[in-house]
Amino acid sequence: MNRKKLQKLAESLCKTAKHFNRYEVECLINLFNNLEVEPSDRHAAVGLDRNSFRNILHDTFGMTDDMIMDRVFRAFDKDNDSCVSVTEWVEGLSIFLRGSLEEKIKYCFEVYDLNSDGYISREEMFHMLKNSLLKQPSEEDPDEGIKDLVEITLKKMDYDHDGKLSYVDFEKAVRDENLLLEAFGPCLPDMKCRMAFEVQAFQNTAEL
Repeated sequence: MNRKKLQKLAESLCKTAKHFNRYEVECLINLFNNLEVEPSDRHAAVGLDRNSFRNILHDTFGMTDDMIMDRVFRAFDKDNDSCVSVTEWVEGLSIFLRGSLEEKIKYCFEVYDLNSDGYISREEMFHMLKNSLLKQPSEEDPDEGIKDLVEITLKKMDYDHDGKLSYVDFEKAVRDENLLLEAFGPCLPDMKCRMAFEVQAFQNTAEL
């Protein structure tokens, strides 16, 4: 990408990825261009495919849960073309790394709403909690413990008592207790990973 094209794209993305300045946006575009792989299918969209993106989540941000990584990919891939474009990359990272509480609540809810029907159901909670909890060797049926945990979670977060979490339920619960933001599994980077990524992205790609 030539300098003029890069500057024009960065200028445009600064307006939508509001947590980054122009220099940072240019660094992220450069990083994206280094990461981007040529699609094997010439009709495929250009950008980061699911596997490349999941590798970044795993290697850079320490994510290990396949289900959550898949949902994070979908949260970034706004146009559902199975590929994260440079625009989706920068705008997604703006929230992923530096989003406000409100933006992070929306993002986490979108990740946890596995079938995108606007609710986090009992079944979805069960699947996510089962994946994110360490398997403890015991005599008891582990599924029973997870079902109990789902009921405890609903009791705490389901304000309208309809047996599922709407966005309104989730938002109210998280605003009351911020620790509930990632109640169903880690889908945001911890401070250490975030700082390491920013140092690498904004210093190591400084040669524009």
